[in-house]
Amino acid sequence: MMRLRLVPEKTNIKFMKGRFAGLATSAFLSIASIILFFYPGLNYGIDFKGGILMEVRFERPADFPALRGMLGGLDLGEVALQEFGSPRDVLIRLEGSNRADEAENSAANLVRSELSKTYSGVEIRRVEVVGGKISAELFESGLIAVGLALLGIAIYIWFRFEWMFALAALVTLLLDITKMIGFFAVTQLPFGLTAVAAILTIIGYSINDKVVVYDRMRENLRKYKQMPLRELIDLSINDTLSRTIFTSMTTFLAMIPLAFMGGEAVEVFALGMLFGIFVGTSSSVFIAAPLVLLTGEKWLRRTKTAETTATSAPA
Repeated sequence: MMRLRLVPEKTNIKFMKGRFAGLATSAFLSIASIILFFYPGLNYGIDFKGGILMEVRFERPADFPALRGMLGGLDLGEVALQEFGSPRDVLIRLEGSNRADEAENSAANLVRSELSKTYSGVEIRRVEVVGGKISAELFESGLIAVGLALLGIAIYIWFRFEWMFALAALVTLLLDITKMIGFFAVTQLPFGLTAVAAILTIIGYSINDKVVVYDRMRENLRKYKQMPLRELIDLSINDTLSRTIFTSMTTFLAMIPLAFMGGEAVEVFALGMLFGIFVGTSSSVFIAAPLVLLTGEKWLRRTKTAETTATSAPA
């Protein structure tokens, strides 16, 4: 029975030949992402910016100009309207205000009341209200969550492997995160707690893939004590390549329906995951592994020198 293979069982790709190109490309993309973070900046969602989000269903297809005029007359600040699913479903966003939390709730009640008066049969299906104080706390909590995740991973890798693996993993994850930030800046997807959840998930996914490669490196270091580190890393990546690609493809395919048919609630998470899977998988090969080579080559030579000295020393 013929089976389709995306990757041969045995490969001998010289990944480390392209290590400098991979590192340079990653550095360029991360620097560009940092620039994009400042300009045009992130499209902060209600979680971090504060405001009101309503999901409304009308009896007939929504008249956006009339609806925008009605909401603008309430003098509640910037109003954004978006068709959601069908012409009858509309997302209403009132963002960027400096109102207190109690005032945000009063504004939501005012919008709800005006919609009920103006449109018969209107159904308000969801209301989210986030005040300025709460949004600031959520933003701070999101930053702390990402920072703690990176710290915990660095400590875990340090104890499980050696310091060079921990350093390479931490630097690679920071580069992955900057690229994720750049993705949200380019796409202008709402950046809120859902986006932070996508970043945290990608951190876990990415480090899991790197641990698999690191484990094979450690095994091969014990098995091939005289093999140059560059060749050993290439061998380790090739040994785990099929597992890496199959895992990434499976997760990627599972995210596609959520990204394009899951609706606004999961769209940000799924699209962020699709991009993050690609970034995390490629960084394991072209970033994390070359960084281990750059930081670990002298250490390995020192270890070999010590072993040779111990062997040649007179009894």
